[in-house]
Amino acid sequence: MTTTLTLPINLEPTIAAELTESLRYTFFRSVEAAGRDWDIAAPSQDIFLQRPYLRILEANPPVGMRFGYLVFYKDNSPIGVALCQIKYFKGDDNIADLDVSPKDPCFFGGLAKWFKRWVAGKAAADILICGNMMLTGEHGYSFDYQKISRAESINILEKALDNVVNKMGREGVKMPVILIKDIAPENPVPGKYLIEKGFTEFDIQPNMVLELPFRDMNDYLATMSTKYRTRAKRAFKKLDGIVRRRLSHSEIQAELPTIYRLYRDIANNAGFNMVDLNEHYLAALDRDLDEHFQMFAYYLEGKLVAFYTTIRNHDELEAHFLGYEKALNHDYQLYLNILYDIVKLGLEGGCKRVIFARTALEIKSSVGAVAQDLLCYLRHQHPVVNKFAPTILDYLKPVEQWQPRHPFKEEAH
Repeated sequence: MTTTLTLPINLEPTIAAELTESLRYTFFRSVEAAGRDWDIAAPSQDIFLQRPYLRILEANPPVGMRFGYLVFYKDNSPIGVALCQIKYFKGDDNIADLDVSPKDPCFFGGLAKWFKRWVAGKAAADILICGNMMLTGEHGYSFDYQKISRAESINILEKALDNVVNKMGREGVKMPVILIKDIAPENPVPGKYLIEKGFTEFDIQPNMVLELPFRDMNDYLATMSTKYRTRAKRAFKKLDGIVRRRLSHSEIQAELPTIYRLYRDIANNAGFNMVDLNEHYLAALDRDLDEHFQMFAYYLEGKLVAFYTTIRNHDELEAHFLGYEKALNHDYQLYLNILYDIVKLGLEGGCKRVIFARTALEIKSSVGAVAQDLLCYLRHQHPVVNKFAPTILDYLKPVEQWQPRHPFKEEAH
């Protein structure tokens, strides 16, 4: 295998390597540098692996996050892509939050705290993540399986990630941990291979997904049992006095300080320590993703008290970031009404399903969402530390006691 370092005109350095006689990859430091080759290989059915969304994310990154983009070639034709997020931790970070219980309510929050503790007293270190920390689901990599087998694709992906870590390490960028995020267990090929390569497999909170076989909101409610239909109607009545509307771009810009504060209040409570949202990210989505993105707000006496955002990903509606005044949540059932409003939006848009993502599992199941497991894989580059990875991950994994709810009548299943 040969490895070369090239310097494209007006672009940051790019890492390239041959993996076999017919397979090679190039690691780009920006999505624009990946260019048309990325467009050719990226899946047309996933907006989150396409350049318009990735360009927004790269321009408005979470605090301490950088990006990389792997394009894979077979006989010089692009046949696969992988998104890399590089999360930076430095030893002089404020680590006062590490004194809380190790059972962080969000696994990735707990992982962030453990890694901060690990680098405390050291210079700095990064985690290389294959996947998207802003989302839940399989948005990390994609291959054309008519041109390459699943076994071959995970093989070259792992080799490429390892090569990037080693090459950047020689450049002075230390990345002792590789995390491959969110692989559906229905396909056992990636997991078997990664375990053989020293990765620890673990599952965390599932993705909550609601299928939408209903004609409209009335049909959705009619399919519920009396108990849950009554609960929904009671929640709707709680919004008396609340004005709901979609925000224009100028309104989003004007409300950004309140939007960001409401987001932080909820995110901090949920333990999202590994993603500190860029304050301008949501406004940039609204400006540049056209009708794919929408933001809705709840107003009480002219004051913004809640918001939620969605991204249309072809036939799926992704529930994205949200926030609300916690002190008003009980009286107005803000969060539950947000969930119902997202369901209604999905139905009106003709979506096949709503992706509610992780956290708040029980209340999401009460509106009909069903848990779908996703697997993650982690490897520490130091072999001795890596032997303890299963113990560390088990220690960090949150234990959320929740009762799945079944709001629909039996005959509706």
